[in-house]
Amino acid sequence: MAAKGEKQDGLWETVKTIFWALVIAGVFRTLFFQPFWIPSGSMKDTLLVGDFLFVNKMAYGYSRYSCPFGLCPFSGRILDSEPRRGDVVVFRHPVNGSDFIKRVVGLPGDTVQMKNGVLHINGAAVQVTADGQFSETYSRQGPMGHYPRCENAPVGEGGTCTKSRFIETLPGGESHAILNITDGVFSDNTPVFAVPEGHYFTMGDNRDNSQDSRYAQSNGGVGFVPAENLIGRADRVMFSSAGRSLFFVWTWRSDRFFKAIE
Repeated sequence: MAAKGEKQDGLWETVKTIFWALVIAGVFRTLFFQPFWIPSGSMKDTLLVGDFLFVNKMAYGYSRYSCPFGLCPFSGRILDSEPRRGDVVVFRHPVNGSDFIKRVVGLPGDTVQMKNGVLHINGAAVQVTADGQFSETYSRQGPMGHYPRCENAPVGEGGTCTKSRFIETLPGGESHAILNITDGVFSDNTPVFAVPEGHYFTMGDNRDNSQDSRYAQSNGGVGFVPAENLIGRADRVMFSSAGRSLFFVWTWRSDRFFKAIE
């Protein structure tokens, strides 16, 4: 039978092991990579509801939002590096404190405008090429159980939900897919936005289903994203679950393991 002192020593060793494991995990999460699970369809079809990825926190340097709960004890950014146009970034919402994931389309000093559904940067339309359709099943998706929006609505439960797909090429040559659901809404025709210094203009690839920099913060959007609010760059999907939980391994999508984010 173990002595009382031996039991206490064993308990203390367990506590120390757990403590240091948490410290190491916290340092890893703060300095290198942060896990992120896609909860909504605003970045389809680049990112799907249920995609699980790690955010590269070394890409742009560090701010107070690099620490869990925004607790890093400094302001501004250190080891700062600017995102490139076309990067998919995770950032802290300037008002509500949630983490968002969108694509950077406007850099400091740019003007950005949507005209008839086409993105214009610094007064020039970007190249847009038709690329067929994106199709998915009309059913509840992810932990929130939201139905996808469909260009061919109305669609019954279990039916095929489609959206027009295009390839958009930004200045500098970066290309990615975007989706269209409807025409003529506010998001297709906006005022000219002048991106201030130290800020970025972001948009979702699912253009008619994204609250992004086209919408003021007072209307549920994100407005211009301050550089300090950047958390990191999304580079690669690790795996993806089509079910209500990432732990439902039988719902994992076999074609999305380690998929590069373009």
